[in-house]
This record gives sequence, C-alpha cells and structure tokens, in this order.
Amino acid sequence: MEQMKSGISPAVREPRTSGPVRIGVLGCGYWGPNLIRNFAKLRSCEILAVADLDPKRLEPVAWAYPKIKALNSPEALLDQDDIEAVVIVTPVSTHYELAKTALENDKHVLLEKPLAASVKQAEELVRLAEERGKILMVDHTFVYTGAVRKIRQLIETGEFGEIYYYDSVRVNLGLFQRESNVLWDLGPHDFSIMDYLIDEQPIGISAIGAKPVRRGDWAHESVVYVAIHFRSGLLAHFHLNWLSPVKVRRTLIGGSKKMVVYDHLDPDNQLKVFDKGVEVSLGEDLSKVLVQYRTGDMWAPKVDQTEALEIVCKHFIDCVQTGEKPITHGQVGLQIVRLLEAAQESMARHGEVIEL
Repeated sequence: MEQMKSGISPAVREPRTSGPVRIGVLGCGYWGPNLIRNFAKLRSCEILAVADLDPKRLEPVAWAYPKIKALNSPEALLDQDDIEAVVIVTPVSTHYELAKTALENDKHVLLEKPLAASVKQAEELVRLAEERGKILMVDHTFVYTGAVRKIRQLIETGEFGEIYYYDSVRVNLGLFQRESNVLWDLGPHDFSIMDYLIDEQPIGISAIGAKPVRRGDWAHESVVYVAIHFRSGLLAHFHLNWLSPVKVRRTLIGGSKKMVVYDHLDPDNQLKVFDKGVEVSLGEDLSKVLVQYRTGDMWAPKVDQTEALEIVCKHFIDCVQTGEKPITHGQVGLQIVRLLEAAQESMARHGEVIEL
C-alpha cells in the first residue's frame, strides 16, 4: 500500500516467516461480514475461525465460507494456538477484555472503532501491544478512502497553504445504539479523518449535546456539536446527528490558497477543490485593512475508488508480515479515544472547554 503519511513507519517487531497469516474474526453482526469478505479475498491470509454469541449470525457466514470454523465462544477462538491475528468486531464495551486476552495470547489485533471505551483502557492496550511486540491497529476506515488520501496529498504539497478551518457534518436518521451516544458512534470517523489530515496537536475541546429522544431511563445524546481548538488558531467543528431527515457526510477545509469540499456521498465528484480565498493587507496609511477576495477555477481531482475496507484488511496483513507500524496504529486509536472522552466530559459540563 502506498505510504499514507510523511516519513516511514517504523517496524514494531521482527518480520514473521513466510506463508499466509492465519486469522480469526470475533463478531458477525453488521460490520463483521464485510471484514470477512475482504479478508477472504486476500491470498496473504487465511481465516481459520469466526465466533459470535448468536448462532443465527454464524449461519450465513458458515454457508458462504464452509471451510471456516464457526464458533459460539470467543474464548474458543482466542485459545487457538494456530491463530496469529484476531479481528475484533464487537460492541465497544467488549473491546478491552477481548483485545487484552488476544494480546496476552501473543496475537496481533485489528479492532473496530473506537479502540476502547475509555482512555485508561486504550492506554493499557497500547502498552500491552508494545510490550508484546504485536500489531495493534484500529479500523478507522475513512482514513483509507481514496478521497481522504488525496486530500492528505494536496495538503502535503502545500496546495491549500495555511489551514484556516475544518468543518464536518455527519448526520442521518439513526441508527440509534443501545450502548453509546451519537458522539461515540459517529465521532470516531470524523475525528480520525481530522487527526490524519491535520499535523497539529489540539489543545482544547468543547461540546454540547441534546437527548430529545427518551424512553424511561434510556436516553443518549442524539445531537452533538463539537469544537476542537488548536494553538495556531485553527478551529475544527463537527456536527453529529441521528435525527436528520437527510443523510449528509460532508467536510469543508478552508486554506489560505485553496479550499476543498469532501462529499462522501457524491459518487462522481467526492472532492471539489476551489481556487477561492481572501487576501488581507494594510492600506498606505497603515490604518486601513484591505480585504481582497480571490475567485478562480474549481476542479475535481481523480480519486482512487478501491474499497477502503479492502485497503484496511490488506494493510493489516502487510503489517503483520513485515512488522511495519500501521497507519491507524494503537497510539492513533488512543488519541481518538482521548478526544471522545474529553468531548463527553465537556458535554457533562455544559460546553466547558476541556484542555488537552
């Protein structure tokens, strides 16, 4: 896979011996079958077993892949010595215990987002992976899309100049989660994209949320607004919503030279780059500020249409084989959990800025 960040990712361990990587998959719910499908296409790996507590979820997988062992116990899969790597696609509340057990059994781990349910848990998983010399990777799928990789390339070449603002909207009608709110459900997508594109550490975060849908004691934030502050003055803003009549996945990035609109749902022009901006100068008497507006062409760069999840799966197997650190490695996952936890704390404090 092409190098997706500046520099070379250091190896986390010695490369393994040749042969396909033997993997197991925990979880066959909504996202699990998509990962199984993509791993099954790779000659560089072999799926030995899948596990799920619900036998009905295992039935279609067992029918489609009769050579894969179907188990109804995660422990049975984690105890298999011939499995080198585990893919965990289960609710976030189970991530820590399952990943911890897998790492303690000397298995590499690919986790569905987010990495864990708390910073403390995420830190422990990162520490354990480093201690054991194992790959710990988070499936922040949108980082691997052709559109996001193209934006990163344009930023690295200086196409946008200085980044002024980052604005993201991810809204749709549902799906409501029993265990988490809209922040923890949708936020990891956009936080991970921002973390990949912006080479600057945030210094503060504030968030407000609302729980308009309630049933008895059950209530989660279904509408959330988050602002992330940077020392340079850059402001990143996120709108997350489970109650929108329309589905929107759109990001605007404004730079001093050019601006871009990333619309994930536009199949033809996911990226539109605008030669628009403002130039500020002082007048001759130095007391007047002159603002000039620049309006130029718009162009839609070609974007790689390879399925992002296919790249995720291949990248994970490549890292297991070579020892290279993944693009969305454990420390990246930890950073996203830090942002989520701080935003949750800010909501509890009615939008107070939480220092990072």
